[in-house]
Amino acid sequence: MRWVEGIGAYALLLIRAFNLPRDLSPKLYLRNITTQMVQIGIESIPIVALATAFTGAVVVVQAIYQLENPLLPSTLVGTFAQQSILLELGTLVTAFVLCGRVGARIAAELGTMRVKEQIDALEAMGINSLSYLVVPRVVAGVLMFPMLYVVASSVGMLSGMVVAEASPDVSAGLFWEGARLYFKTYDVFFGLVKSIVFGFAITSVACYTGYNAAGGAEGVGEATTRATVMACVFVLVADYVCAALLL
Repeated sequence: MRWVEGIGAYALLLIRAFNLPRDLSPKLYLRNITTQMVQIGIESIPIVALATAFTGAVVVVQAIYQLENPLLPSTLVGTFAQQSILLELGTLVTAFVLCGRVGARIAAELGTMRVKEQIDALEAMGINSLSYLVVPRVVAGVLMFPMLYVVASSVGMLSGMVVAEASPDVSAGLFWEGARLYFKTYDVFFGLVKSIVFGFAITSVACYTGYNAAGGAEGVGEATTRATVMACVFVLVADYVCAALLL
């Protein structure tokens, strides 16, 4: 029952947040969205690139290890890497990294504002605190996560190519030949759809836990931890649902 109650509270928070007031200032929201896009997207590029670079390298090393049979063509290394990175690892690794970086930061920010009564001050000024604080972060997550997916997939494939070139059995040409062999545009579309879903899940869950934080510094810490764990669970569930519906 506690889980059901929490899901209901989460849904009501989003409904109230996106019920934008008629007197909203588009410039104010646009400025907040732009700021969040920089913090969520642009500032996350280095850690996402680092994580997916090593992920792509490990995928190729494992593919080469599995394809030691001389009857199997070396081009399968590129095929295996392309399928793994575009369909799954490009989005999932990025999502898990951002659960810690973006989700924890959002929960800590809103939790601190809650315990310091800054959210109450916004309400006293006649500002819809939910719309003002939640909407820019969720919209920025939905817009920037696809961009991060593109960066992650590109870096993962490039690092895989470097490892393949360094291998005595596979060259960069054979790697790209295998990657193009079974490439489907739908794979990229599927990854972009998943990244949008993950972006919404991570940012909205973090906003929910941070906005409802209580209990001072300890409550902020609990909200941050809960946001990270819940976001990871939501990502895994969303990953399965997207695969079941779209593949």
